[in-house]
Amino acid sequence: MAQETNAASAQGAATATDERTMRRARRQALLDAGVNPYPIHAEVTAHAAELEERYAELPDGTDTEDVVSVAGRIRAFRRQGKAAFIVLEDVSGQIQLFCRHDVLGEKGWELLSQLDLGDILGATGAVLRTRRGQLSVSPTSLTVLSKSLRPLPEKFHGLTDREVRYRQRYVDLIMNPEVRDVFRKRSQIVSLIRRYMEADGYMEVETPMMHAILGGANAKPFVTHFNALDRDFYLRIATELPLKRLIVGGMERVFEIGRNFRNEGMDLTHNPEFTSMEAYCAYSDLEGMKRLSEGLFKTIAREVCGCEEGHEVITYQGQEIDLSGTWASRPLSEIASECVGEHVDMDTPIEHLRELCEKNGIEVQPSWGAGKLLFELYDELGEKTIVNPTFVCDYPEEVSPLSKRKAEDPRLTDRFELVIAGHEYANAFSELNDPVDQAGRFAEQVAAKGLGDDEAMGYDYDYVRALEYGMPPAGGIGYGIDRMVMLFCDQAAIRDVLLFPAMKPETVTRADIQAQVEGAVTDNAAASVDDIAADAEKVTAAVVEAPAALDAGLGREAALALLAEHNKEEFHLEHGATVGGVLRQFALEMDPENADFWEVVGILHDLDWEEHGDDPVGHTVYAAEWLRAAGGSDALVRAVQSHNSDNNPDLPAPELPMEKVLFAVDELTGLIGAAVIMRPSKSVMDFEVKSLKKKFKDKRFAAGCDREVIRKGAELCGWELDELFSRTIDAMKAIAPDRDTFGK
Repeated sequence: MAQETNAASAQGAATATDERTMRRARRQALLDAGVNPYPIHAEVTAHAAELEERYAELPDGTDTEDVVSVAGRIRAFRRQGKAAFIVLEDVSGQIQLFCRHDVLGEKGWELLSQLDLGDILGATGAVLRTRRGQLSVSPTSLTVLSKSLRPLPEKFHGLTDREVRYRQRYVDLIMNPEVRDVFRKRSQIVSLIRRYMEADGYMEVETPMMHAILGGANAKPFVTHFNALDRDFYLRIATELPLKRLIVGGMERVFEIGRNFRNEGMDLTHNPEFTSMEAYCAYSDLEGMKRLSEGLFKTIAREVCGCEEGHEVITYQGQEIDLSGTWASRPLSEIASECVGEHVDMDTPIEHLRELCEKNGIEVQPSWGAGKLLFELYDELGEKTIVNPTFVCDYPEEVSPLSKRKAEDPRLTDRFELVIAGHEYANAFSELNDPVDQAGRFAEQVAAKGLGDDEAMGYDYDYVRALEYGMPPAGGIGYGIDRMVMLFCDQAAIRDVLLFPAMKPETVTRADIQAQVEGAVTDNAAASVDDIAADAEKVTAAVVEAPAALDAGLGREAALALLAEHNKEEFHLEHGATVGGVLRQFALEMDPENADFWEVVGILHDLDWEEHGDDPVGHTVYAAEWLRAAGGSDALVRAVQSHNSDNNPDLPAPELPMEKVLFAVDELTGLIGAAVIMRPSKSVMDFEVKSLKKKFKDKRFAAGCDREVIRKGAELCGWELDELFSRTIDAMKAIAPDRDTFGK
């Protein structure tokens, strides 16, 4: 199977290269014939959908004298004697060109031989409907508007590789009409939000995207250097504080739709740059924000999803979501109580709350108070149970340090999160407007930053000064626009609603560059291929293809014996066996014929760590000698050494799929094992991605497990963190049916 796959891949690459060569030749033939395949202007008088509507009643076999000019990409092309049929696709749909030799003329007919699928073509001619009922344009002239030098993906299978789809979104949009529909709906949703807010008396404003002081949320920022001022600035993580300054200034209702930037991980619901809408309304409160949310979401459901008023019901990932009526408002403690089967609140003894957390597999810290424990019960158990829109209210002050406290119980805050289908879509507050209280909370943030919290805010003197002039009572809310689009377009991943999601840099080879610049003619001196390659962000040798069969030179039992020869600590023996088993599970899906090789690599990847762990640069260098002495193959040595290439650049970097997976799961299995043994069950069988994400974010937990290595591993594999987490947990469950704990 591996041989067949590799052969097919190689043949496909060769075929594509040959096709590009032939297309370049046809481009040159056009130029030689005096035809510019990239003209400046094109005349377009009609689109496909417009013609279909205008001539819907035109009888079969009818010609008209109506002349139109259309343009689009060639999606189908067939010749039949003195006739040719071309399907053009424009932004609205498809229209057929019925090309007839006697109508098109000799010159136009000759042009057909230089056309390829994917070319952008203009055509002028009369509208007709063929005897078979196909609305068509019979061109009297054809114009090549852009010669396509790359073949489109095979039409029956389209473009399905998710990484390629995200990286080459332009091809994704060409091949997948459902993707174009998602982004048409996204544009419609954003436009609708803007119109809804303006109709409700809100003024749209714009605030700076570079801030001298970090504020508005707890998040790790991107940092840039402002040369003119010779100081670092932060790309904004939120628009909150500038907008509330405007409330101080007398702008009673303001909103901003804009990009925020958080230097954090990527998963199914997070991207480092994202779009939000924040709104602030003077003399309002949480109830005002609830009514705003209900009205906005229902309007989108009606206008974008076609729902009837009063029956705003949509489907998201197989779940029916009822947005109609008045949405539920529920205290956080009430939801937590349902999940644990008894009433709990802020008055529940801390020891009992701690017991309930431990009973439900939630790790706790000794310093946590009742509020934090309640929140963890809700967050781990309750949020995912919510289907229909619910305002989760009364968050403990302990987890909402910047929120206004409730007058009737200062242990709670006047805050809600809007939860739908187990995900948060909005966060709202009755805004804090006491400058003295605000100054104190900023001071707490600075103290937290001094203790190592790189997500803590700075002290914003100017914002406190603004509050000292007086800010009226106000309600404020922030919406994640990307998540809203996911909901209304029924998309599970945030990347599917972003035209250009964040991606790891693409590997570009010298051969890739050579193919692009070959034959290029410039007016001025041009750089050589080698100079261009050196200038590229990342240029490597061509990707190494995995051989049909990988031989470790050692079997599983011999590998375990060799591991035991150089390692005496039970942890190291267990780690090797765990990584080996996990790699085998990945191999059964990705490379089943080489599953034995994958497992042996996993068993032996840290062979020399116990004896030489104090020399991270030399790690796997010592192992190479031992592996060869035991009969290990060069392929085994290379694979083992690849996972330490970050510490020693002289070692081979991960290139084969197996090497990339090893790099990704090595540290991750350790993190999962550390998290599992903290659970009451000490079992991986009830361990979930959500719990792992919390441990991953808490840098104090299992600090020796390098988070950046795990992130890089996910990127190497082309996976989002959520996918890597889920697949690795599943692999660990698969190898532990009898003993499902990892570590001691």
